[in-house]
Amino acid sequence: MTTTLRPTGPEERSEGGGRARSYEVCVNSRPVGTIRLTTDALLGPAAGRIEHLRVDAADRHRGRGTVAALAAEEVLRGWGCTQLVASVPASATTALGLATALGYRERGRNMVKPLTGPPTLPGGSAIRSLTEAEYPAWYAHERADYVKDLLERGLSEPQAEAKAEHDCATLLPRGRETPGTWLRVLVHDGAEVGTLWVALREGRADAAGTGEAYVFSVEVAEEHRGRGHGRTLMLAAERDTLAAGARSLGLHVFGGNTPALRLYASLGYQAIEYQLCKPLL
Repeated sequence: MTTTLRPTGPEERSEGGGRARSYEVCVNSRPVGTIRLTTDALLGPAAGRIEHLRVDAADRHRGRGTVAALAAEEVLRGWGCTQLVASVPASATTALGLATALGYRERGRNMVKPLTGPPTLPGGSAIRSLTEAEYPAWYAHERADYVKDLLERGLSEPQAEAKAEHDCATLLPRGRETPGTWLRVLVHDGAEVGTLWVALREGRADAAGTGEAYVFSVEVAEEHRGRGHGRTLMLAAERDTLAAGARSLGLHVFGGNTPALRLYASLGYQAIEYQLCKPLL
């Protein structure tokens, strides 16, 4: 049997070289599913994405999805893509298994925790707001870290700088006074040991219909790591979230960051989506 991808419409083009096209997955010319391929909005034309892959129920568990995904790789190589990225819900165990079998690796995961009551901070720890005088240095550090992350994902330096400038301006339009945003400093036994950036996510709600907040950054100074301060900062994020009336807290953690994954799991966070990638050789 021969599995092929048959276009269902013309290729779509966008500014900046973006491409997209939908296909039927066919076995011996018989449609058995659908697939949609795009280039990634963040990484640009060099990164392809399987945005959607569905195999009809009657044709599942016959390797159709695997062959369709491999055929998609050939299409994306023809587009000039050098890597493939995918976002897979944690509940989609079949898709995750397929991605693993095809050589994808985890780039990161999105996690969330439903909140109930405000936690108590450990003794000797206190949370205060970031001051106006501290904000410029904090902002420069956060922006530099974001640029570094974007470069590691494959963006060019001009692209990374432009995106960092845009995103930071969007997320912090009024600096430390941005509504629904909390910039905190953790002080332990008189020493400043870490910082926290958490904000409400506009238009986002959890399963119960209440608001959701998101941890954009949590950082403990290198000389103070390994002493539980990261946990304290996350507990502080829960307190701010609950005080604002939201009942769930989300975050993103990079794949391979084992200490952070262990911390979040111990605090009750659960993965809701995996970000995967694969080089196209």
